[in-house]
Amino acid sequence: MSLLRFKAVKEASDRKAAPVEIPAERPERYYAEKVFNREKMFEYLPKKTYDQLTYAIDNKQPISRELADSVADGMKRWAIDNGVRHYTHWFHPLTGGTAEKHDAFIEHDGKGGVVEEFSGKLLVQQEPDASSFPNGGIRNTFEARGYSAWDISSPVFIVNETLCIPTIFISYTGESLDFKTPLLRALNAVDEAATEVARFFDKEVRHVHSYLGWEQEYFLVDEALYAARPDLVMTGRTLMGHESAKNQQLEDHYFGAIPSRVAAFMLDLEIECHRLGIPAHTRHNEVAPNQFELAPIFEETNLANDHNLLLMSLMAEVAKRHNFRVLLHEKPFAGINGSGKHNNWSLGTDTGTLLFSPGKTPRENLRFMTFVAIVMAAVHRHNALLKASISSATNAHRLGANEAPPAIISIFTGKQIADIITRLENSTEDELITLGGKEGIDMGVAQIPEIMLDNTDRNRTSPFAFTGNRFEFRAVGSSANCASAMIALNAAVAEQLREFKKNVDARVEREESLYHAILEEVKKLITKSKAIHFDGNGYSDDWKAEAERRGLDCETSVPKIFDAYLRPESVKMFGETGVFSELELKARNEVKWETYTKKIQIEARVLGDLAINHIVPVATRYQSILVDNMVKLKTLFPVAKGNALTAADLSTIERMSEHMAVIKEETERMINARKKANAIESEREKAIAYHDNVVPAMERIRYHIDKLELMVDNEMWPLPKYREMLFIR
Repeated sequence: MSLLRFKAVKEASDRKAAPVEIPAERPERYYAEKVFNREKMFEYLPKKTYDQLTYAIDNKQPISRELADSVADGMKRWAIDNGVRHYTHWFHPLTGGTAEKHDAFIEHDGKGGVVEEFSGKLLVQQEPDASSFPNGGIRNTFEARGYSAWDISSPVFIVNETLCIPTIFISYTGESLDFKTPLLRALNAVDEAATEVARFFDKEVRHVHSYLGWEQEYFLVDEALYAARPDLVMTGRTLMGHESAKNQQLEDHYFGAIPSRVAAFMLDLEIECHRLGIPAHTRHNEVAPNQFELAPIFEETNLANDHNLLLMSLMAEVAKRHNFRVLLHEKPFAGINGSGKHNNWSLGTDTGTLLFSPGKTPRENLRFMTFVAIVMAAVHRHNALLKASISSATNAHRLGANEAPPAIISIFTGKQIADIITRLENSTEDELITLGGKEGIDMGVAQIPEIMLDNTDRNRTSPFAFTGNRFEFRAVGSSANCASAMIALNAAVAEQLREFKKNVDARVEREESLYHAILEEVKKLITKSKAIHFDGNGYSDDWKAEAERRGLDCETSVPKIFDAYLRPESVKMFGETGVFSELELKARNEVKWETYTKKIQIEARVLGDLAINHIVPVATRYQSILVDNMVKLKTLFPVAKGNALTAADLSTIERMSEHMAVIKEETERMINARKKANAIESEREKAIAYHDNVVPAMERIRYHIDKLELMVDNEMWPLPKYREMLFIR
């Protein structure tokens, strides 16, 4: 065993669970202690300021500079009382992560000293360099001005003695350069459109909120083993490695006893989450060894997304305290399950009604079926776009395997909802309604019986499944910013809601009953979106062929999947809902293609280096040992006996030579393919070239390296193996 690998394995084996400082109080006592929530606002702000700020938050209104000054003063006092020395505008650039620049609470006092200052101007707006973040060509290097602006709907919080202010990030000319801005636009669009439809059933509704509950899957690897794997350090996944003899085939890890080291990490992480107001609720072992999951209680989508991004950075920090590294890559290890981030999404009114929750009366169930049908129609219309919203170079390794949804968007509803859909679709006009009262308020709908929650099985092969009172978008990747999927989904549903409202109003103007008009439009949507409904096995080859026949998008090349953002129907939808301009869409696609290329480029460079400078030299040395041994055996023994004794070594030597020859040849081919692709000016065509020519070469190189791993002396192999990394002791 190489010295580095030996030290890493021994260090990992000797680890003990790190002690965790458990607060003396119960969680409700320290929950959100690092968050400037309404409790802190009430304590630190003047009553008038508190009332005006909470009113603005609740009603999605801007605040005045005078109000901002008052809020900043109270916020600063709270921050200083908690040991804060700096503040930062915390935003979500198109890198997929978060960004922050720290400034101290100091200004000159005019006497050679400083005073601690924090004004409303500094709270509300800052000016990061807009040319240094991905922008798709919107900003040139010499056009650096951009703005971050406070999102009052997401509470300010403290991390490591720094006051973090959630903000949007836009260019000098007003285009979005982040994920939060279009997410807020999409949430406003779905709020307005869904409120109009919800008021068909309840005139008291004033707002509809989008809710999100993410399920964060992740892997843990001992820090010493991680450091001994250059591919993990630089790409987040293992670019080579033969699968362990034992991995997940016994299905003994899922929901199993949590190892003590991991349990200590989880407890520490949970405490930190609760202090930051992240409602961490569920933790458990996932299917693959060393794979785990954390899930929170549902929150409003914008806040939930902020909390997920905060969690991902928090996980990395807490893991280091326990000598772990967190792997958020969708497929860090071949041969076992990858990681997703299921997005459980729902809509609810400000009157307390969940719109995807079945009811006990025909009226409630008509509302329920109305919103289900609208979602089905939106997902069907924009199935290619929704797939594009979750596609990436990393998620491509996970989708379509027997662990994750296929790269085809379909909706699972379950048997009872499917039966109701069929009955509605095939019903006649006379069967549709039984009116009771002037306006049909007490109507009965024969086709919609009482619906019970969670009365059907779940379908793990479905990328978009109805699961009782919400839809679960299961195709989202573990490293993704949830906003990407939530922007596309909420915007698409907003468009469909607007169209539904318009069509129902037109029918009512023709003197149709409101509820008859609703039923007719629901029936029409169900018929139009029939192709998206699939309750079967999404892993089967039959489904892939059937999906193509149904006209669903079956593209598997990630760079080509991104084209869905620029289709006329997508540009129209995003434009009419006010989520993206065409310029913003084009810029974002440039960023997506460029990011895809760079990720594959980095992986190819790392793989080439490891193959030529680590694997081949070690294999050559071991081959030389075999050759030397074979020569000595033939010298010691007669020819016939010597040939018999060395036959196995000769076969191994020959096969090793073949594998090494292919590795060298494919590495050279990969390098040339990369050089050729790099010369392409179009970011789209460059990304396609990397997908078509570089990725296949990488897969071929890996195949032969993994074969060598089984042949080379275990003591000589330079990198920690799967069997050493995947089982925390």
